[in-house]
Amino acid sequence: MMASLTFGAGIAQAQDGQLRGNIRVVIGSTSTGGDTYQNSSIVVDKLAEHLDLNMKVDAVGASSAFRTLDRDSRGNTLMIFHDQSYLGHLYGVQGYSDIFEEYTVGPTVAINPGNAYLVPKNSPYETLDDIIAAAGNGETVRVAIQPGGVSEIGFSALKNAIAIEHPGMEDNLVAVNTGSQADKNQQLFDGQADVINGTVQANEQFTRLPEDDQKAMRFVWLTARQDTIEQAPEEGLGQTSREQLLEYVEPNVHVTMGDDETFTFDKEFFFLYNKDMDPGIVAQIDEALAEIYAEGEIQEVQKNAFFIPNFKPSGEASEYLYEKMSRYEEIIESIK
Repeated sequence: MMASLTFGAGIAQAQDGQLRGNIRVVIGSTSTGGDTYQNSSIVVDKLAEHLDLNMKVDAVGASSAFRTLDRDSRGNTLMIFHDQSYLGHLYGVQGYSDIFEEYTVGPTVAINPGNAYLVPKNSPYETLDDIIAAAGNGETVRVAIQPGGVSEIGFSALKNAIAIEHPGMEDNLVAVNTGSQADKNQQLFDGQADVINGTVQANEQFTRLPEDDQKAMRFVWLTARQDTIEQAPEEGLGQTSREQLLEYVEPNVHVTMGDDETFTFDKEFFFLYNKDMDPGIVAQIDEALAEIYAEGEIQEVQKNAFFIPNFKPSGEASEYLYEKMSRYEEIIESIK
């Protein structure tokens, strides 16, 4: 009888089209100190307060998050992740499926503008153009990345640019596949990589060190759009101002995609829902977030944490992210 009542309550909840009870928001990261958890907590805390619900962010990792979401169509489980959710599928990473087929894509909420590439402070490569030219001239340039997603897409774009500007020389750009940011940093410290993928948030501290320090590094490229960085606080992050960060984005740094198009990449965070979740809940969350962003307070919290507010309701977000995925799919396919 209890099982029947529980099942019945779940059905009633779905038919009601409103969030009820305790809501678990799983994220595609296992870290409670990373940008996914930090950004998700900001949004979920505001949403819980606005809807007067108990909502909790749970850092379970991508594979577990997708499996958990698959099992719950009632709306008690939601997911927040970023572009890795579709890039993982494009790169063929195990555990990633086509999110536009298997799930309902919810609203976007923020951008992390800090995706970056760095070299040692004493590197002979002063700019990204130097790196492209070096590979084009036959030098092997080793780039430490975490394969299969956000960390790799800039590497793919750089390899594609070399193929366009120096046909046949793109294999001189070599991926050093590794894990966490700490692992990538260590590759640079040990001289096992010439360039690493990093973030402004995690690596800015190392750019302040003197050149003779083994851990000293400097930015050569931020993949974000110029318009995105221009929305960051004027003081930037740490001791690096917004004006300084703008030196590392287009048009100051040019990574060609061919036909006068420049590659840029904003790391964007968005909701994902079970495909069978009641559309009423999708609409409820869209409406609540629209009201929250209209109030303006969440934007200040996000910017203070070096996130760029970026709310788009579900329908608009799904169309936008699908077009974005298609654009990067062309790059990934071109270098296979």
